[in-house]
Amino acid sequence: MQWDNTMQLSDRIGRPMKLHDLHVFIAVVQAGSMSKAAELLNTTQPAISRSIAELERTIGVRLFDRKPLGVEPTEYGRALLDGGAAVFDDLRQTIKNIEFLADPAAGEVRVGSPAPIAASFVSAVVDRLSRQYPRMVFQIVATDTETPLRHGLSERIIDFLIARRAGALSDGSFDFEALYDDLFVVVAGATNPWVRRRTVRLAELVSASWVLPPPESVIGSVAVETFRAGGLDYPRVTVVTVPREVRMSLVATGRFLTILPKSALRFSSGSPEVKVLPVKLPFSRGPIGIITLKNRTLSPVARLFIQHAREVARPLAKMK
Repeated sequence: MQWDNTMQLSDRIGRPMKLHDLHVFIAVVQAGSMSKAAELLNTTQPAISRSIAELERTIGVRLFDRKPLGVEPTEYGRALLDGGAAVFDDLRQTIKNIEFLADPAAGEVRVGSPAPIAASFVSAVVDRLSRQYPRMVFQIVATDTETPLRHGLSERIIDFLIARRAGALSDGSFDFEALYDDLFVVVAGATNPWVRRRTVRLAELVSASWVLPPPESVIGSVAVETFRAGGLDYPRVTVVTVPREVRMSLVATGRFLTILPKSALRFSSGSPEVKVLPVKLPFSRGPIGIITLKNRTLSPVARLFIQHAREVARPLAKMK
């Protein structure tokens, strides 16, 4: 194909660009080859090639470099990918706006959150909102590390995150609205001898039996920073496990300690009886808030969820 460089790329906007061809382009990028994209879209490879060729003619630049094992987007292709994802996201949001206008009681929202926050604060917001709008659908994406959540937000798979501020805004692509400042606490079962103490120093607990998530998880990283900030060695953890239910069950035996966000205790229901130990943690606070992608318009349902999240957070903002 001969590329026409006599016309500015911006002048080509007036040429018709088919959404179908743009959709095919994104599928090829994601699949890494035209044959795999054809399988994903249930069509033929020649049809995929025609769509890509038509898109390249419309824009006037090469979008892919052909490789022995597939294709890779050129710098023009990567730029189109970013813009194309935004186009389809805006289209989806527009359709959601229309659906919401037609039926404000229905709709779907996709929320990402670290598992401890999803199991406590986010669940409380869902409970409140679903009582008022019973036909709403909530997709809660909960993980033990925040990296896949930020990736899902960047890829517009998730509407917004409810997570900690730390590390989430490093590349300037996100906005953060604080909801509340959560406290981390050490908890023990009601029969644990430590609960009878009026004061406890963190250094005294280094040799205790701990049940904690792995250090790379959200709560695990908090534990690491807590002991490091106190100038202490990380304790020998007796049980390493992620699910909070497992940790709470072991803590309830009276033999183990763990670290939790205080808000998790506030929203817990049916959990074993545990006590907060009177120990001051040197790394004890973490701002929790709403993380959104800059310059992205949220659907009415997503904005409604955020509004209710602010209301649920008000008592937590005053919690000491």
